Amino acid sequence: MEIVKYPERAEWKRLITRPERDYTELHGIVGKVLDDVKAHGDEAVRRYTEQFDHVKIGHFEVTPEEFAEAEQTVDLPLKQAIEMARRNIWKFHSEQLHELEHIQTSPEVECWQKYVGIEKVGLYVPGGTAPLFSTVLMLGIPAQIAECREIVLCTPPCQDGKVHPAVLYAAKVAGVHRVFKIGGVQAIGAMAYGTETVPKVYKIFGPGNQFVTAAKQLVSLKDTAIDMPAGPSEVEILADETAVPAFVAADMLSQAEHGVDSQAVLITISEELIEPVKEQIELQLAQLPRKNIAEKALESSKIILMHNIEEAVELTNEYAPEHLIISTRYYWGVADAITNAGSVFLGNYTPESAGDYASGTNHTLPTNGYAKAYNGVNIDSFLRKITFQHITRNGLLNLGNAIEIMAEHEGLTAHKNAVEIRLDAEKEEIL
Repeated sequence: MEIVKYPERAEWKRLITRPERDYTELHGIVGKVLDDVKAHGDEAVRRYTEQFDHVKIGHFEVTPEEFAEAEQTVDLPLKQAIEMARRNIWKFHSEQLHELEHIQTSPEVECWQKYVGIEKVGLYVPGGTAPLFSTVLMLGIPAQIAECREIVLCTPPCQDGKVHPAVLYAAKVAGVHRVFKIGGVQAIGAMAYGTETVPKVYKIFGPGNQFVTAAKQLVSLKDTAIDMPAGPSEVEILADETAVPAFVAADMLSQAEHGVDSQAVLITISEELIEPVKEQIELQLAQLPRKNIAEKALESSKIILMHNIEEAVELTNEYAPEHLIISTRYYWGVADAITNAGSVFLGNYTPESAGDYASGTNHTLPTNGYAKAYNGVNIDSFLRKITFQHITRNGLLNLGNAIEIMAEHEGLTAHKNAVEIRLDAEKEEIL
């Protein structure tokens, strides 16, 4: 792990660079798989599932019997934990529904807005080294609140050809309609194009490895929408002398254990904090079952010492972290100065893992600096907003002159005529 003290501003760009990934060759590989799935449907999906996941799948869709078996398998404490998370996620996301009421922008000119759920959405939940059933809740519950008509989930099969029981149980709780035992690029292709078994969706959500990320980018060019650009997970802890070294180390490791390409960054104004944090990382790392993964991620992680909190905040906004933990004395004031971050956690007792699981906020967030332009998944991600307007003849009389002048100056005569013909007509002719 790199430690940098009082970096010059010219060095900032290098410090906030994530591990480089060359997508040029990757897009070529991924593109061939997507084209094959588009052309050959289920047959191609079945072939790639055997090639990449080393599992032969006869029937992709999870059956009612498999759902029932999963529900029996999941133990009561986990069910109770999932229920607490479900309630909080539902509460936080349902409060985001605020339709624009009918308003008069001018006399007798009425405008309003209506929310409509995206009819068909596809959720991707990685399998890999951890069954991310929490992601099922984070994506399925907002889709359910938005009343999406068809909620489809794809996730890689386990070696026994089944889906992890907790993932299936979470899918049922979250209101997912159909679950398919398909992972990787072939899952993204199946949802983007549709196959004999998997329906085509209008928007795809969810995290994944570099192949899944590349696949989402490619299908978004012309076939289906995606939630956001996303890549390896990351966390930044912004700390002063009031931060607890053991807490900071735990937060850095909780991110590092996600994957070898994850990144954890500590930006601090307290030099005395650095050594205790390093010691705690070593102590806690030794106890982790995923030690090898976390250890590899720490190679691209950093501790950066800054002169003052203003400078630390400025560097933080440049980094634009996916997750930001603020462990400072006046964390409310520091939080006010944050402009670029996916999700922010305030104080020593607000770990990033709270947002990952049960506090209620969504954990599907922009990475790799995209927090400068994107927000994380929320209820709006699953909705379309359709605007409506109603204008009376008197209302059009009020607006007409402005519309005609503007249309004329843009050289759009038919636009001008559409107003003029109405205002010149007699009332009987209009009816």
